[in-house]
Amino acid sequence: MEYIHKPVLLRECIEALQIRPDGIYVDGTLGRAGHSIEIAQRLTTGRLVCIDRDQAAIEAAKIRLAPWMDHVTLIHSNFSELDTVLQEAGTDGADGMLFDLGVSSPQLDDASRGFSYMQDAPLDMRMDKDAPLTAYEVVNTWSQEELRRILYEYGEERYAPAIARAILRARETAPVQTTLELVEIIKSAMPPAALREKQHPAKRSFQAIRIAVNGELDALPPMLHAAVNGLNPGGRLAVITFHSLEDRIVKRALAEMARGCTCPPEFPVCVCGKKPAIKLVTRKPVVSGSDELKENPRARSAKLRVAEKCNSFDL
Repeated sequence: MEYIHKPVLLRECIEALQIRPDGIYVDGTLGRAGHSIEIAQRLTTGRLVCIDRDQAAIEAAKIRLAPWMDHVTLIHSNFSELDTVLQEAGTDGADGMLFDLGVSSPQLDDASRGFSYMQDAPLDMRMDKDAPLTAYEVVNTWSQEELRRILYEYGEERYAPAIARAILRARETAPVQTTLELVEIIKSAMPPAALREKQHPAKRSFQAIRIAVNGELDALPPMLHAAVNGLNPGGRLAVITFHSLEDRIVKRALAEMARGCTCPPEFPVCVCGKKPAIKLVTRKPVVSGSDELKENPRARSAKLRVAEKCNSFDL
């Protein structure tokens, strides 16, 4: 199936990375290679390392990036293993790294992957099809309290307790097998006013389960620290988030690495000796303009944050 892929905040990302023809760059969330194509075609003697946990993305990129494969290395891995990946790729330091944390359009549009609450499919939601944990296991084996917790924390779902109870009641009769079965259970637990809201009633719950299945939030802080460690002095880190939980984690981690001194404010001089690892290029997140939103509604919640490595300081 051929997908029409619109990479989010493309121009803003390319400008932020300040790509040099001889530079070393990392696309830590390859997806359908929209950002990677724009980076690769700007390289002459440089190199682009592309990482994705979805083998389908790696296979598709072999075709989409074919004209530039002399400058590209494709690696099937999780960005949580960034340290190891960079070592295996033989990169002593990168001049720029990009991480687009959204689920790629093909994953959403391929009903068989189980990400969508609009199409019926087995409960899966794995970004890496070889990973052991599926949405089926989360929905059918996790405790009511754990379901409530992830729905509330990862989905910011205000009806999390009622939805968790409804899932438990449903699975007492028979396992919940498919996405649309789960949608109906979620809707049954919500008041009529919530069902009339513009946002689909299952959106927050599906987000929460997807995050739990893929361990998305747990991987973020170590990845961000590894990325900064892997940058050359002056190298840029660009991170696109799609919901408030991710953005808060990224904002907090970048602010911490940009802070430096941690001495109490009443100390007359610094005694901790800590120096900033990065400087923030964007104090506020960059968001999509009206033209992009007309072409790509999925960009509406995207936020881009950019930082620059100060020196060779390791975290």
